[in-house]
Amino acid sequence: MVFGRSAHRRAAAVEPVTLKILVAGGFGVGKTTLVSTVSEIKPLRTEEMLTEVGRPVDSLDGVENKRTTTVAMDFGRISLRDDLVLYLFGTPGQDRFWFLWDELAQGALGAVVLADTRRLGDSFSAVDYFERRGIPFVVAVNCFDDADRYAPGVVAEALDLGPGTPVILCDVRERSSAKEVLVSVVEHALATVSGEPEPAST
Repeated sequence: MVFGRSAHRRAAAVEPVTLKILVAGGFGVGKTTLVSTVSEIKPLRTEEMLTEVGRPVDSLDGVENKRTTTVAMDFGRISLRDDLVLYLFGTPGQDRFWFLWDELAQGALGAVVLADTRRLGDSFSAVDYFERRGIPFVVAVNCFDDADRYAPGVVAEALDLGPGTPVILCDVRERSSAKEVLVSVVEHALATVSGEPEPAST
């Protein structure tokens, strides 16, 4: 009986698997919101107020009400299961902060590229980045209230995505929707690494 209790304690002490996921995309697309929505801890944010000096550099077309911007990263954590924890790293969206991406990408299992159909071209840089480095990613179209809706296949064609790259429609303000995005990127990344087919979507 003593052995049984000891074995149980050892099993209970096993640390969960931790995976690193990047959340990337253009300026004002919802990266900070996604991390904040799903994080089970108080998320770390590195936001600064936008200034008039930055207006020539940071285009506010389509996001005129935006007042802050991430200058380093967002960080959060979510447990998908008792034995699986995701560490989320939201990247800054502006080109002038791209020097941070290489450091943030180290050790990442996969990535989410958030897209806004009003400014779909802003997603090209992130898509190119992960394709060049062979990091599995999904494209998550954040469905803003005043944005046109397009089928995932139309978005995939517009972004010239490689075959098999998932495109998901979501609302990152809703926890269940944002969590579904993260489940999708984990499944896609693990299937890519293992070479096994991904679970059929329901």
